[in-house]
Amino acid sequence: MRCPYCGHLEDRVVDSRETQDGQATRRRRACLSCERRFTTYERIEDVLPQVVKKDGRREAFDRAKIVEGVATACQKRPVSAEQVEALVSAVERQVQELGEREIRTAVIGEAVMQRLRTLDEVAYVRFASVYRAFRDVGEFMTELAGLARKDGGEER
Repeated sequence: MRCPYCGHLEDRVVDSRETQDGQATRRRRACLSCERRFTTYERIEDVLPQVVKKDGRREAFDRAKIVEGVATACQKRPVSAEQVEALVSAVERQVQELGEREIRTAVIGEAVMQRLRTLDEVAYVRFASVYRAFRDVGEFMTELAGLARKDGGEER
């Protein structure tokens, strides 16, 4: 590892510890040349697929976009930031487990809606109204009627 102070390439590890969340290893290192200490973090590289947008464009999977969309749908609802993070983590895990190189936005959107529906129905309707881009009130009412039927036990 290159020393950030003198650029020397040799060091020794003084201490290694797991981070609190267990997602990384923190290492304290000492440069063998200048003897200054520095910290490095070792993480597993997440291999997430490219997202194929509706218009065919491709872009890197962006967790922050999902967090933003879900958080917006959950505004002024009894949904904590931890619940939003857990939902997004579950969607991200599902995407990783598919093992695909590319994934359509529709797959991600449906996974989010499926989880939002059980978390908070109002947030679900808010998210669905933006995600599905209802063209008129009739489409919106159809979605609400479907939600009401499922709550009534007819489709469960």
